[in-house]
Amino acid sequence: MSLSQLARSICESPTLKLNETAALLRDKGEPVIHLGGGEPKSKAPIDAIVSCCSLLQTGDVKYTPADGIPSLKKAIIRYTEEHYDRLAAPENVIASSGAKQSLMVLLHAILDPKEEVIFPAPYWVSYPEMVKLAGGVPIPVTARDGGFEPTVEEMAEAVGPYTKAMVLNSPNNPSGVVYSDGFIAGVVELCEKRNLYLVMDDTYNRLIFDGRTPTNCYRFAQVHNLDSSKLVVINCVSKMYAMTGFRIGWAIGARDLIRAMTNIQSQQTSGPAAPSQWAAAGALNGVQSSIESLRLTLENNRNVMMTRLAAFNGVKVVKPGGTFYCFPDFSACERDSQKLSRLLLDKVRVVTVPGREFGMEGHLRLSFCGTVKDITEGIDRIKWALDPGAPNELYLGDRKLVRDWR
Repeated sequence: MSLSQLARSICESPTLKLNETAALLRDKGEPVIHLGGGEPKSKAPIDAIVSCCSLLQTGDVKYTPADGIPSLKKAIIRYTEEHYDRLAAPENVIASSGAKQSLMVLLHAILDPKEEVIFPAPYWVSYPEMVKLAGGVPIPVTARDGGFEPTVEEMAEAVGPYTKAMVLNSPNNPSGVVYSDGFIAGVVELCEKRNLYLVMDDTYNRLIFDGRTPTNCYRFAQVHNLDSSKLVVINCVSKMYAMTGFRIGWAIGARDLIRAMTNIQSQQTSGPAAPSQWAAAGALNGVQSSIESLRLTLENNRNVMMTRLAAFNGVKVVKPGGTFYCFPDFSACERDSQKLSRLLLDKVRVVTVPGREFGMEGHLRLSFCGTVKDITEGIDRIKWALDPGAPNELYLGDRKLVRDWR
């Protein structure tokens, strides 16, 4: 079969593939523990469900404006004013089929072939492939100190004649690290001075722990007029409201940029699904207690996972300040993260995501958005598989496992 060069160059999403693998194993009755997932286990807010059902009950589910229904855009504007202290006009807002599509149409709107997009490592697995899909060149920046937050100087060193944009994701997927105010302020200043787009992927910015509050990137901007700014903020209902399946995200940016993004989106999908938009508007306009409830649950889960990992000899982990992921360094056990992830799935039925997919070898992304039982049993299984001093046998339900590997 003849495929395009682009199609041959794009990899399958490893996280979605792992979800599929885990589901298939569960269907076969395998005792799988999924520590690779990116979905909160809580239910969607009742206000979202009621709002969605109110549309469905009319039976009048039609096309919507390509950039989103007015009631959703109004809710997004209110959210932006409340949490970012910026007053946006409807023309500054586009609603999309998830934050991923908002970012994708943004990249299509700003990139010419071979222009570069810079982002810190570790990075969300889709950033490099999305940049390539838009004809651009992804440029990851790895901190020289081996940490998860490069310096502003290191970001600046990556800027070249073809650089068009930078992307920051804080709290970060996969590390859970919350970038410092100084780093975000420095990157905002750098992008304004170099006339670069700065894309703030704020997907997880309400899920922050230890009493910290989300960093408002606009606070550091010298350009205060949205229509003159190259600062773009992307968000969604997927994580903070546990509404991953509704696929609604949005972007806030300059009118000219949003108009171009809307034109592109109108040719791709004609706009997000109407029931999902009504659901998202219901969530944004409704009672907000579900966010804090989820945040507290995740913070407790994080503490459980950190305690378990602390007892694991040779494994180094940075305590995540947000999201529902951590990114331990298992290189003392096995440098090849794909080999290690496969071993854990094959031998003890624990799903993890290889660090190689996020730009850092030797690490695994572990999710703590599941139950405490899954976290404790999952880490115990991993420890049994990798700790030479562990007993030679382990029971998974009625099944006895014998460690026949090193």
